[in-house]
Amino acid sequence: MAVRVQHEDFDLGAEVAALRAGNPGVGAVASFIGTVRDVSEGTRVSTMELEHYPGMTEKALETIEAAARERWPLLGVTIVHRVGLLQPLDQIVLVAVSSAHRGAAFAACEFIMDYLKSEAPFWKKEDTPEGARWVDARVSDDAALRRWGIESFNADPANNKEE
Repeated sequence: MAVRVQHEDFDLGAEVAALRAGNPGVGAVASFIGTVRDVSEGTRVSTMELEHYPGMTEKALETIEAAARERWPLLGVTIVHRVGLLQPLDQIVLVAVSSAHRGAAFAACEFIMDYLKSEAPFWKKEDTPEGARWVDARVSDDAALRRWGIESFNADPANNKEE
């Protein structure tokens, strides 16, 4: 297992090589890389800044990884999420999983991304011509998580009440 939150970019080839290293049982590797787009909600984006809560964020990613391992027979999982100031085309997140068969690898990779988008404690701020704006959670992210039989903590209005 490799779960990292970092400012530095990552190398897909190196990450996949590490995931496969020394394990002849690996028959499939599936990966997803998320990148910064130059347009969000119809508005140009010049930069995106990602913030996190150190310690809590890594723990959340480890929980997501453990949930995937409970559902599929995975041989390895790598989750790398960048924080800090990013430009369009920069890589934001990598999810890579290995298993004996492609079905488990594809499903686990998609599950981890759906879970991560809804539940991981990251905060995104986009710089646009109209000024900086914080990116709200999307209803579609919660819907994607529900298809796995998980209700997002963020989707429950009781969890969003002010005390």
